[in-house]
Amino acid sequence: MQNQFFKGLKVVEFASVLAGPAVGMFFAELGAEVIKIENKTTGGDVTRGWKQPSEDPDSPISAYWCSVNWGKKHLFLDLNDPDDRAEAIKTALSADIVISNFKPSFALRMGVDADTLRLENQALIYAQLSSYADPEDESPAFDIVLQAEAGFLSMCGEQGGPPIRMPVAFVDLLAAHQLKESILLALLHRERTGQGSIVTTSLMESALASLANQASNFLMTGHIPQRMGTKHPNIAPYGDTFLCADGQTLLLAVGTERQFTQLCMVLSLENLLQNIDFQTNAARVKNRERLNDLLQARVSTMTLNDAMTQLQAARVPAARIRDLKSVFEMPIALEMVLEEKMEGGRVTKRVKTIAFKIGGAESGV
Repeated sequence: MQNQFFKGLKVVEFASVLAGPAVGMFFAELGAEVIKIENKTTGGDVTRGWKQPSEDPDSPISAYWCSVNWGKKHLFLDLNDPDDRAEAIKTALSADIVISNFKPSFALRMGVDADTLRLENQALIYAQLSSYADPEDESPAFDIVLQAEAGFLSMCGEQGGPPIRMPVAFVDLLAAHQLKESILLALLHRERTGQGSIVTTSLMESALASLANQASNFLMTGHIPQRMGTKHPNIAPYGDTFLCADGQTLLLAVGTERQFTQLCMVLSLENLLQNIDFQTNAARVKNRERLNDLLQARVSTMTLNDAMTQLQAARVPAARIRDLKSVFEMPIALEMVLEEKMEGGRVTKRVKTIAFKIGGAESGV
């Protein structure tokens, strides 16, 4: 049964590409009425045209667009047209939440900025997403630009190789989560006081807030992270990969001393537990290359299935590296697929933005 937690809530989305629309879809998944206002002079959200070569070039939508635009009503307007602009303002003023990634100067000129709308609707929650923290900086920025500017590209890739981008719009998704969290706090504030709020975040701040341990490694020790593939700078063997006898790749994520002991038992390398070079995590990080050579020699005698079976039985964190075909053969992944029939009868698919459950009959979730 579709979640109805936010049934009766009205959300108006002046947002395109991924971060803002992902926030709108979050509320749609939980039962809110979400109206997405798209620019009719450009054919709507720019991602409608971001198609794979295998997609129908004449289709009004792309798979990319479908990923974050489930469950919405779509209103095509030209805000430069007085009648359309009046309709957009009227729609926004009737909302509980407005989501915008308009440039502030454009929103002000069109009368859909936070201050203008909240003069007439004090209960309105206006959620503004920008590229950079300074609201006056209207420089355009896509996800890859922020991955570069916030340091992620400098850390991603193989040692000695070029920088590698995350294969999803990573910073956009982080910003969407930040904006959702701020809107939920604003809803709580409105429930308590009756007053709306203006909430803001930027792609840059969202990216910086997610540097986490890598930021602390630098701030506390001066360590500048280098590209090291999937390996973890603080733990070994963690993120290290090994080739099995059948040509498949095994990934290890050994985070505790108990897990390392169990790994050595599975691989018949108990002698490593007596070697001072591998007895602590710090020693293993220091001697990572030598340790990996020893582990590889043993893993290369096992098939991936045999290695996974034995490691899982010993409760050693390990993984096979799945492609998306394999991912969506997993029952849990299939349960997270949302379908929607579009105009013309085309069935579209995407993954839920929601990965939590709330218990209790009253919630309807």
